[in-house]
Amino acid sequence: MAGAIIENMSTKKLVIVGVILLLFQVFSFLVGGLIAPSPTTAVHYMATKCVDVRKSQQRSKWFMPWGPNQCNKIRDFDEAMVRMIEANDIVFAVHIPLPNKEMSPWFQFMLVILQFDIAFKLVNQIEDGAVVTIDVGLAYRDDTVSDWTEMAHSIEQRKLSCNFTTPKTFENEGVTTSATERKRVNVGIGEIKDIRLVGIHQNGGFTKVWFAMKTFLTPSILIIMVWYWRRITLMTRPPVLLEKVIFALGISMTFINIPVEWFSVGFNWTWMLLFGDIRQGIFYAMLLSFWIIFCGEHLMDQMERNRFAVYWKQVGPIVFGSFCLFIFDMCERGVQLKNPFYSIWASDVGTELAMAFIIVAGICACLYFLFLCFMVFQVFRNISGKRTCLPAMSKARRLHYEGLIFRFKFLMLVTLACAAMTVIFFIISQVNEGHWHWGDYTVQVNSAFFTGIYGMWNLYVFAIMFLYAPSHKRYGDEQSNGDLGVNSGEDIQLTTTITHVDGPTEIYKMTGKGAQE
Repeated sequence: MAGAIIENMSTKKLVIVGVILLLFQVFSFLVGGLIAPSPTTAVHYMATKCVDVRKSQQRSKWFMPWGPNQCNKIRDFDEAMVRMIEANDIVFAVHIPLPNKEMSPWFQFMLVILQFDIAFKLVNQIEDGAVVTIDVGLAYRDDTVSDWTEMAHSIEQRKLSCNFTTPKTFENEGVTTSATERKRVNVGIGEIKDIRLVGIHQNGGFTKVWFAMKTFLTPSILIIMVWYWRRITLMTRPPVLLEKVIFALGISMTFINIPVEWFSVGFNWTWMLLFGDIRQGIFYAMLLSFWIIFCGEHLMDQMERNRFAVYWKQVGPIVFGSFCLFIFDMCERGVQLKNPFYSIWASDVGTELAMAFIIVAGICACLYFLFLCFMVFQVFRNISGKRTCLPAMSKARRLHYEGLIFRFKFLMLVTLACAAMTVIFFIISQVNEGHWHWGDYTVQVNSAFFTGIYGMWNLYVFAIMFLYAPSHKRYGDEQSNGDLGVNSGEDIQLTTTITHVDGPTEIYKMTGKGAQE
């Protein structure tokens, strides 16, 4: 009987392949844990109070807080009052990076958190629902002598609320409190003393390790994908749905692997972050759909299997959820391509929607995993029903099918482990994406987790395409013709009505409900 490599490869060779894949998995974790630095770094900046005496005549003037051409500065607002400087003539200037530091395209992205240092005054208390308006601009230059080029300018509004833990008495006037941008909304205002910024950027060392992994894994998956599909096309029968879905999974993995990010180092491609999210969303949708179809094809009867339409109830919600992820990403990072100061967390409605989206996404991911566990349980129960035919066989034939069942069950357990890690990674990524908005809790995702999960996806896809590729070896080739003559009747006894059904593996044929009829 011809089948897939997972059936016909010897146990010794399968163990060797499994050990090699496990070593690569451990290596992918070690790359992030021992070689790559942490994915991001947070740098704190204090805004310098510059005096803009020519604001009405030269609106586009940029102020250097330090250096040879630094601006005319004041220490505090008391000095401004003494010098009769109006508030509208004071500009808070921040230069990124700090002195003697450099920015690099390897940083890939930067997230800036705005913080206010506010002094409490009884005569200047904060009203509920107060809104602060910020006239903010962003400029860049390639060296310390060239002119500044404006990159973006916007007038932003943030709704404010103040939490002051100290009793509001005259004795506590002048106590400085820090109001952070919780849920992307500043939570305090009053007599502003200082403005601080927290710049979060991706570490260049992590970027290089990440790009190197993509560069290494892309040809690996591409080669196994071409090899797999070539073996499929060499068969006399047309490919079944499961084989097509495995090939589509390989395409989606290749799509997310292609290291187009290398171009972002030399070109100003501001859309690369959004493009990366879209690629990852496509892979998520394909991977989750594959697991559903992979289990379902071992549950369906012969009349229903090999038809993509029967999975619309399971795959439809996955596609819809992926589309919602895309819309959410476009509402945030898509708009930021035009206005980098925009945030969906700036309004009450946007904050509630974003928080609800993160919570619902986490709940749906957990429900999906529970449903997948139920499907795997159904597959195991279906296989157990087919094992009733095994005792009637000879010992050699019975051991052969028991080995096939064990290999398939082990692969299903590996699939469940991979699904569990993927769901955990998705939830942590969503929480980590909004950890500055939660305020009280921060989830730290280190480099080992990123590289480990990414390596796991590639190794899983590689293993699926390798193990489910058609094998050139036939079981029984090493046995005598006499044994084959005896076993052929037993083979028919097990597969009865399904020997005429095309499929990638014997387990695939066994699990059809038509085998019991």
